[in-house]
Amino acid sequence: MDRRSLIKNAGIAGVLAAGVAPAVHAQAAVRWRLASSFPKSLDTIFGSAETFSRTVKALSGGKFEVSVHAAGELMPAFGVVDAIQNGTIEMAQTAPYYFTGKDPIFAFGCAVPFGLNARQMDSWMEHGNGRKLMDAFYAKYNMKSFSAGNTGTQMGGWYRKEIKSVADLKGLKMRMGGGLFGEAMAKLGVVAQNMPAGEVYQALEKGTLDATEFVGPYDDEKLGFNKVAPFYYYPGWWEGGAELEFFANTKAYEALSAENKAIVDAATQVAARDMTAKYDALNPVALKRLVAAKTQLKPFSKDVMDAGFKASMEVFAEHEARSPEFKKIHQDMRAFQRDQLLWTRFSEYRFDSYMTNVKI
Repeated sequence: MDRRSLIKNAGIAGVLAAGVAPAVHAQAAVRWRLASSFPKSLDTIFGSAETFSRTVKALSGGKFEVSVHAAGELMPAFGVVDAIQNGTIEMAQTAPYYFTGKDPIFAFGCAVPFGLNARQMDSWMEHGNGRKLMDAFYAKYNMKSFSAGNTGTQMGGWYRKEIKSVADLKGLKMRMGGGLFGEAMAKLGVVAQNMPAGEVYQALEKGTLDATEFVGPYDDEKLGFNKVAPFYYYPGWWEGGAELEFFANTKAYEALSAENKAIVDAATQVAARDMTAKYDALNPVALKRLVAAKTQLKPFSKDVMDAGFKASMEVFAEHEARSPEFKKIHQDMRAFQRDQLLWTRFSEYRFDSYMTNVKI
């Protein structure tokens, strides 16, 4: 097998195992810039972009380099899609649902209320119709997508007061990552705020915010939310498996050689897998630290979950009525989800339920 075939078919694992570097020595050096929507302090999410950059450089023998820039360095956190669309940068790393102000369809590239978990999202994207449908949508913005990793099911956020019932949500000023969740919560009386993670602590401390959701124990601990909002709820029903994405400018990607396209493809897969595994490894330990530090860990009541589900389904129906494209993607995702839930009932769910109730 020649080197071109090796990297195209085997990806980074096969290349490294074989001890073969891709045949890019005769090509001109490539220099890309990647802007992230996240701060450097989040070594999980931002670390995915750094892993991607290191892998690209290693596979190309230094001929292809991607400089990585945290939120605010080249542009504001929420300016990355415009920059990709205009060709200002070649790549971005972000949460697509930050951009539902442009079009609600962006949410399907990340997470929607009562949507797919991490494994289901990966399966829908890579072996269902997810990536195909989303890239057809992203083409309007001159970009294509690659997974940057998945957080898994997120926590339900930090609150300055207890949420005992749906009535406690009325008038609550809450930072939300974006997407259709804000519309669903608005139906329950919540006042949604969308702001970068780095600004949330101060807003909670001053009382500008009453609550915030971000990701989970490891990231939330780093951001210090437990110091200003003692009640930590679960689960984050709006993010059953939040997918982070790499966006590449279509023109820049198509201008790459076949070898360099394969390198980008392989490097995104390495970064995505590493990020998800890192969250699974770090979150349990961080949660124990938070509880030891007097965080009050509480589940959402079934009434709150039911109210969230009802409001979310109303939001989906409203968007389906306005947009045939939204309806097509939503219905495809739900059909895939129904099969996944059927299978999970006989596999992970039954096994995990048993294991959480025995002593090991």
